[in-house]
Amino acid sequence: MREELVRRFEDFGTRTALFDRGAAVTYAELLKRIRDTRERLVLHEVKPRETVVVHGDYSLNSVATLFALFLSRNVVVPVVRLTDSTLDTLVEHCRPGHLVRTTEAGVEIQDLVEPTDVSTGPVGGADPAAATGPGAAEGSGTVHGRLGDPDAAGLVLLSSGSTGAPKVILHSLDVLVGEKLEKRPRRRPNALNILMVLMFDHIGGINSLLSTLLVGGTAVLPRHRTPDEVCALIERHRILILPTSPTYLNLIMVGNYHRRYDLSSLRLITYGTEPMSDELLQRVHRTFPGVRLLQTFGTSETGIATTTSESSSSTYFKISDAGVEYRIVDGELQLRSRTQFLGYLNYDDDSLTEDRWFRTGDLVEEAADGYLRIKGRAKEVINVGGEKLLPLELESVLLGSPLVEDCVVYGRPNAITGQSVCVDIKPRGELTRAALRKHVTEFLVGRVEPFKVPSKINLVDTLAMSDRLKKLRSRPGADEQ
Repeated sequence: MREELVRRFEDFGTRTALFDRGAAVTYAELLKRIRDTRERLVLHEVKPRETVVVHGDYSLNSVATLFALFLSRNVVVPVVRLTDSTLDTLVEHCRPGHLVRTTEAGVEIQDLVEPTDVSTGPVGGADPAAATGPGAAEGSGTVHGRLGDPDAAGLVLLSSGSTGAPKVILHSLDVLVGEKLEKRPRRRPNALNILMVLMFDHIGGINSLLSTLLVGGTAVLPRHRTPDEVCALIERHRILILPTSPTYLNLIMVGNYHRRYDLSSLRLITYGTEPMSDELLQRVHRTFPGVRLLQTFGTSETGIATTTSESSSSTYFKISDAGVEYRIVDGELQLRSRTQFLGYLNYDDDSLTEDRWFRTGDLVEEAADGYLRIKGRAKEVINVGGEKLLPLELESVLLGSPLVEDCVVYGRPNAITGQSVCVDIKPRGELTRAALRKHVTEFLVGRVEPFKVPSKINLVDTLAMSDRLKKLRSRPGADEQ
């Protein structure tokens, strides 16, 4: 596998692999940087199979470091924003030997803890005794030992941590790379260029990067992920494929960035990371009439599945991936995949059933022809005195109002009904708080059941969005007067 990856990069030669801060990087140059990085890692005594944290966003150096560590069979932990708390979590549960900081200027390598040091306890529940003595870096007491294959490389991802401490998720990087190497290389240069909007430490971002580079495509790396910069890059590099989220697409449209820049090169927009409402999809379809819209689906635990949308104007899709099985249990989508994670390093695997199906937490409905539609997250269901509402349902209705630019619906505790329905709304044009509340209440009459009408309607200037381009459904600072 490693020989095949290197051979492909050598064969791609003078093709452009990356545009990093506007500069073109060929596959030959990328391969040279990978080899140089491996030499630097060896000089800093980064051993094969140890766990290494890579701090940085997309850049030539971060991409080269990822592949260099893969070739050396390391466990790679990419982190874009590294806080003290995040590093403490990783040190406790991954026992990384080194921290590699990647910037435009270069690569800095810092010693952390010895991977054989188990003084603070076992890694991922392993027996501490198994991680001592010679050769412990390959033993079952290390993160690498959890891979079950001494010749494999690993990948550790962190969940968003929106409901508590992030989960530390272990994958086999060999499996993820191997899936992409099964696809034939592109024959023509520049036949595939993708803008890397999804994060370097996100399963969708890693999937996009591997899908592009292992078949000879070109990955365009943004400095920032503002709609202004992203649309400027689409125009400058004649981007064909844009992987993004519903929330981000709405930002592009409401800011009129699609009118400020020439986005006519786009042939495919893939959207995921959160559910798409019917109303928002219709807006996107009208705004980009010549572009195919494809709903993607995946999780940090199971990887990204190949999907087929019913049409560019439909929120129904099929999982059309031979490596992914699905079933629906009590309305929840469960998956089992070839790229499934190997376990959490800091949590029990309670998201797995006894027969190893992953509970996604996504509530879906299935049509007679096998197409699926995501209704929302089980943990986001709002229970008002026994009556239940999924936020996406109400958001889709509200987006049909000519006075609502965007909105986010969420529940708050209520002493009488258990929960109450709240909504933050970014209006179109100038509206007072009182006028907005009056309009929303009148607009919803006859369109939704009475219990779904929000008891709190907040006028906001912006809607909070996570680094992973998802709406944040809890706004502790929102005005609730």
